[in-house]
Amino acid sequence: MLTLGINTSGPACDVAVLKDGACLSERHEEMVRGQDARLPAIVEACLKEAGFSLQDVERIGVVTGPGSFTGIRVGVAFARGLSLALKVPCIGVTALEAALPAGQQGSAIVALPGKRRPPDLSYWVQRFRTGAATGEPEELGLVEIKAELSAHPHFVYGEVGGPLGAALEGVEIHEARPSARRTAEFAARAENASGVARPVYVRAPDAALPGGSKP
Repeated sequence: MLTLGINTSGPACDVAVLKDGACLSERHEEMVRGQDARLPAIVEACLKEAGFSLQDVERIGVVTGPGSFTGIRVGVAFARGLSLALKVPCIGVTALEAALPAGQQGSAIVALPGKRRPPDLSYWVQRFRTGAATGEPEELGLVEIKAELSAHPHFVYGEVGGPLGAALEGVEIHEARPSARRTAEFAARAENASGVARPVYVRAPDAALPGGSKP
């Protein structure tokens, strides 16, 4: 099965093409804006490098968040439009799932930065057991994460160093970040391919409309 993975949940366009579990090509371009303009070309180039075209794609995986509000909307909208045009399944994969390394065993927590500015530091967190999610993503503060790990030890994946590493002194943190490759791997093995990929924001966007109201 040829699977296309798309990740625009951060400041980049990240695309990968997998065939029967083997990664044939992947491209990662850093960008703060303009993902909507670049994504189609990157997908086309990635498929060409793998020796295939859009018509060969059998399944699409896309990161649904949490992450960049605009980036998530760009990636999900593009993936869903492509799936409709090609008549193939579009599988939503959370950013935390897309960051979890392959072959993870036992209980694990993935924690990715949410709010980065003190004193309102927070992390997007999702729990896993042997590679399968045991709950939905949520936003937690450092105190809450530390308390949970003290009560229920887990393997921790996420950003090494920084506030999380300082707060979890003595806890080993394994470097992990979302990738299009892991997105495609999750999508390829998803048993339910009939659902519709939808954005996962966890909290309301920080942007405000004129007058201060939220969109």
